[in-house]
Amino acid sequence: MFLDLFSQQASTYAAARPSYPDALYQFLVSLVPGRRLAWDCATGNGQAARDLARYFDHVIATDASPEQISNAVPVANVEYRVAPAEASGLAPQSIDLVTVAQALHWLDPDAFYAEVRRITVPRGVVAAWCYGACHVGSDVEGLLREFQEETVGPFWGSGRRWVDEGYRTIPFPFAEVTPPSFELRLRWSLSQLREYISSWSAVAAYRRERGQDPVAPLLERIAKFWGPSDSSREVTWPLGLRVGRIG
Repeated sequence: MFLDLFSQQASTYAAARPSYPDALYQFLVSLVPGRRLAWDCATGNGQAARDLARYFDHVIATDASPEQISNAVPVANVEYRVAPAEASGLAPQSIDLVTVAQALHWLDPDAFYAEVRRITVPRGVVAAWCYGACHVGSDVEGLLREFQEETVGPFWGSGRRWVDEGYRTIPFPFAEVTPPSFELRLRWSLSQLREYISSWSAVAAYRRERGQDPVAPLLERIAKFWGPSDSSREVTWPLGLRVGRIG
């Protein structure tokens, strides 16, 4: 069953989510048997698909949410489709690389993995990654963790624990390749941090149930430590990554 937790904030999600490091893609490309075709599953607004397009002749990016696909940025060699993870519509043994960015924990793993095996070429590669808690400085670390774990903690989906564990414990029945460590690193203003937190599925669920915004009070507390309103800070996320080879 498709859990549509992001459609209502699809435009916010597209604007607020951080991009992934080039070194991640370079590592994955070093493993694949070819660069003809990649599939970015549960693509959301197409962040990973657009980056993959620099390395592959063609990228097919699918998502079960029409709203997410409608917010994807067009790229010449990226083909966006509305399709569930377990029924991609792709040809058998046609895909060199399958990627799932920040979404594996939302999928039916058995059905998705069966589809991966069906559509991937021999010796093809599947990679799934996630990022959990962001770090913005020791002076606001406690405020962010309290908000994430307590204020909106009850509103996270059941798969959130896999993200918190960096995907280390998520089922992944493939011949694994040990990856190097990667992290996301950006400089953000306080308003950019607000947009990112507002895109969380738990925040959306909180708003639906409580009828109020939990982000504004958090940002008021963080602002006391942030410094000038136009200043920026380094924001980092450790990246959890699982990589497997098919056949």
